[in-house]
Parts: sequence; structure tokens; C-alpha cells
Amino acid sequence: MAWTRIAARSELPSDALIEVEINGRYIAVCNVGGEIRALDGTCPHQGGPLGEGALNGEFVTCPWHMWDFHSETGACSFNDRVRVAVYPVRLEGEAVLADLVVPEPQHA
Repeated sequence: MAWTRIAARSELPSDALIEVEINGRYIAVCNVGGEIRALDGTCPHQGGPLGEGALNGEFVTCPWHMWDFHSETGACSFNDRVRVAVYPVRLEGEAVLADLVVPEPQHA
């Protein structure tokens, strides 16, 4: 895994949502009841900035058209076939790290 520092733990109090840019990619990072999660920061609907939206329980809501994505699975709340990528996260001291490599789809 290729771990990248994406934030400091202090930037993510409980129930916080932030947007970070890593090499031109936007990542939505949130703290859901003490669990830090990271997902693709671009809404698949029309490209809205998910990290600038709202955290509603476990869902990240796009500020443009209110599409909700589950912060752990990436699934859209009303159509689970529509998804954003989610990334593994780990903490090292104050650093929040994510593996931003998206695995290739598996073919049968």
C-alpha cells in the first residue's frame, strides 16, 4: 500500500468533514464518531465537491444537489450502484494517512 498523509488528526474533531487536495485529486475526509474515513471528493452526479458538503451521521451530502454517499462504503443512499471510491485510512500519531490507490476492477 502507498500511504499518503492527508490531514492532521486535530483537523478532524468528531462529526467533522473536510476537503483535501492531494496531487490535483480532491478527497473528502470525515470523522464519524471517532472513526476517520476518506472517500473520493468528487460527486459522480455533476462533479460537486463532497468535502465541502455536510456530514449527516454516516453520510456525506454533496452541497450541489444533495446526493448522499455512505462514508464507509461509498454507496449512494438512493441507488447503491452509484458509488464513490473509499480509501483505507490509518493513524500514525497526529497524522491521518490514506492509501489513495484505487484497485483495478476484478473481472470474472
